[in-house]
Amino acid sequence: VVGYAPGAYDLFHIGHLNILKHAAAHCDRLIAGVVADEVLLQTKGRLPVVPLAERMEIVRSIRCVDDVHAEVVPDKLDTWREVRFDVLFKGDDWRGTPKGDRLERDFAAVGVEVRYFPYTMHTSSTMLRKALQAIDAREQLGRVARALTS
Repeated sequence: VVGYAPGAYDLFHIGHLNILKHAAAHCDRLIAGVVADEVLLQTKGRLPVVPLAERMEIVRSIRCVDDVHAEVVPDKLDTWREVRFDVLFKGDDWRGTPKGDRLERDFAAVGVEVRYFPYTMHTSSTMLRKALQAIDAREQLGRVARALTS
């Protein structure tokens, strides 16, 4: 059984590791799909902090990942035609959403199971990005304050 775990894997954190470890435990061979910068811009409206080549190298270095695939198209069925996996793994934040329902429908038509794993609520790349922005804003305010008092 070949499993596929797509994601941005930007600002790699414990939630990403959990998904990959859970996925690897439920298949014989795990391929991690790392979504390309341009596709993230198109689908999420923002570029990743870490460029694709670096995100792929990080994910490739994880022991439970057998192979890495650069996702350069937004349609997961197009990716399936290229990679040919049996099970698609996603965080359960997709379950019951219009995107998740469409994914399940599309993949059922080609015999691919969509399996969900618990989403790590306390950590996300979005939260990390916001924390970095807050730190940057605080540092900028500090520089302005120092400039005004000098």
